[in-house]
Order: sequence, then structure tokens, then C-alpha cells
Amino acid sequence: MELYGVRIPTIVTDNIAARCAGCGEVIEGWPWRVSILDIVAPEAPVSWTESANLNPGPFEFHGDPKHVLAWMARRGMLFCRRSQVREIMRPVWLPVDAHPQESRRLGLCDGIHRDDHEFVDPAALAADRS
Repeated sequence: MELYGVRIPTIVTDNIAARCAGCGEVIEGWPWRVSILDIVAPEAPVSWTESANLNPGPFEFHGDPKHVLAWMARRGMLFCRRSQVREIMRPVWLPVDAHPQESRRLGLCDGIHRDDHEFVDPAALAADRS
């Protein structure tokens, strides 16, 4: 490899650090980034002794939406059928009746539609789309 006119024989290839959060494979080219942004900001920042309820990202994926849906399914999130996978997804906290140890579950929606949400398992939706 040559860098600024200086031959460097020890460097063979560049390090590729961008990996898909959905499948774990290296992302060639530009990654598809998804951020989770809440419509309303919290009143106060989380204390340093606690952890935040939500990591807003951005998370990086291959360009196929199935990779994002697989990532959601692995994390136990739900996906709104009325939305699409977009760069900015909105969190919707849903109550969980079936599991008393869990008080709520996260659903993701693009927030563009005006009718009621229809949350489904993202793994089943990804299988339907293939």
C-alpha cells in the first residue's frame, strides 16, 4: 500500500468496521442507519447510576428492511404494520399482560400514519415479505 507517496508494506487492506446490526455481516458501501427518536423528550436526563430505557442509535444495517425487522425481533420489539422501515422510527411503549414480570414492551412505528397502530411480530412480517 502507498500512502502520501510512501510505500507501507505492512498494511494489506483497510479495516472495515461497519457491520449490520441485523445479521452481523460487513456492510459494503454506505450503511442504512435507523435512529429511534421519541416525540417527547424526558423531563430530566437519566442519572449516571441508572441506565436509559432506550438506546436511540443510530443502528447500521444493510439496505434490505428484512435486516432491521430481524434486529427488532431478536430484541423482542414489535413493528407497526401501518408503517415502513425508515431512517427515524418512533417508540411506542405497550403494556404487557401475558408476562407479569415485564411491565411494558417496545413497538416501533414511523409515525406517519394517522390511524391506530397495528403492532405485529417483525419476524413474521419479514417472512411474509420474502
